Amino acid sequence: MSSSQVDVVLPCLDEAGALPWVLGRLPEGWRAIVVDNGSTDGSADVARQHGALVVEEARRGFGAAAHAGLEAATAPFVAFCDADASMDPADLPTLAGPVLAGEAELVLGRRRPTVRGAWPFHARVANRVLAHLMRRASGVALHDLGPMRVASREGLLGLGLLDRRSGYPLEMVLRASEAGWRIHELDVPYSPRVGRSKVTGTIRGTARAVEDMSRLLREAGR
Repeated sequence: MSSSQVDVVLPCLDEAGALPWVLGRLPEGWRAIVVDNGSTDGSADVARQHGALVVEEARRGFGAAAHAGLEAATAPFVAFCDADASMDPADLPTLAGPVLAGEAELVLGRRRPTVRGAWPFHARVANRVLAHLMRRASGVALHDLGPMRVASREGLLGLGLLDRRSGYPLEMVLRASEAGWRIHELDVPYSPRVGRSKVTGTIRGTARAVEDMSRLLREAGR
C-alpha cells in the first residue's frame, strides 16, 4: 500500500530514454506507477531501477494503460503525466493544489510550448478543434485536452470510464462535467519529447485520436 497522498500514473510505450529524467523530477513522497503498454526497449526495467511501481498492461491503447494505472493506485489522489519528458512532473503540485484544497475535483494542465516545434502543427490544430468541441459539449471553458491532470482516485473510478484508446482523456472530462465536477485548467510548460510520439508525432496517430474522440462526442449525442 502507498503511503503517499498522490500516485502518479505514467502510461509508457518505449520510453526508456526519457524515464530516468521523468522519474527523477517526481515530487518528493509521490509514487510513480509506470504502466508498460508493450515496450520492447526495456522501459519496465528502467522504471523499476528508478523506484517506480511497474504495471503491465497487454491491451494496447492510452486509455487501457491510464486506467490500469488508476486501478493500481492506492493513494487518495491520482495524477496523470506523459512519460516522454515533454511535461515536467515537478509541475504536478501546482495542478494538484486546487484538488487537494477542495477547490476543484479535476485540474488539467494547458500545454504551453517552450520552443517552436515542441507541439507538431497537425497535432496542435487537431487539439484546437477538439478543445472547441469539448467546450461546447461540457460547458467548461477548456482550451486543451491536457494529458497532465489530477483528481481523486475514488472520484475517477466512480465515473465509470469505458474508453481504452485515445478517447480516454476526453471521456474523463465529459463524465466529470456530467457529474457536476468543478474542472479547472492551469498552464504548464510543454517541451519537445524524447523519442518519437506514438500519437501526436504522426499524422496517422493524430487522425486515430481524433476518430476516437469524435466517436465519443457522437455517442454522447453532442
